[in-house]
Amino acid sequence: MEDTLVWMTENAHWLWLSGGLVLLSGEMILPGAYLLWIGLAATATGGFAWLAPGWEFAGHGLIFAVLATISIYVGNRFFYRNPSILADSLVNDRGQSFIGQQFLVVETIKNGRGHVQVGDSRWMAQGPDMPKGAMAKVSSVDGTVLVVEAVGD
Repeated sequence: MEDTLVWMTENAHWLWLSGGLVLLSGEMILPGAYLLWIGLAATATGGFAWLAPGWEFAGHGLIFAVLATISIYVGNRFFYRNPSILADSLVNDRGQSFIGQQFLVVETIKNGRGHVQVGDSRWMAQGPDMPKGAMAKVSSVDGTVLVVEAVGD
């Protein structure tokens, strides 16, 4: 029993680093869990155990608990509570993000149909007749067709 405790104290840094790597690997398998923050805390504890080998193995547990608490708090505060901009980016309804924007007519809108240039692609446009080169403002979206109106000079 005493030999085991001596071995654990002498190799504490390897135990903490190994545990941290196992937890970080677990985060890849179970994304969204708090294993990332706990794994970082265990890895940092392993670094501390390597730099300060005289500390008792039980003291490392206290360091780990403090680091895990801090890392979970910081991770939750800055990564989980602030929704990403992409969450509201209308990824599956991209046309909605064009409402109110102006685009160049690249194919004459004749009889209510034509095309406008949106970035590096062309989108079908529906609206009043407009010549090629005119600017059109998107007022709404009908499926994949941008409903446009002429931009006044």
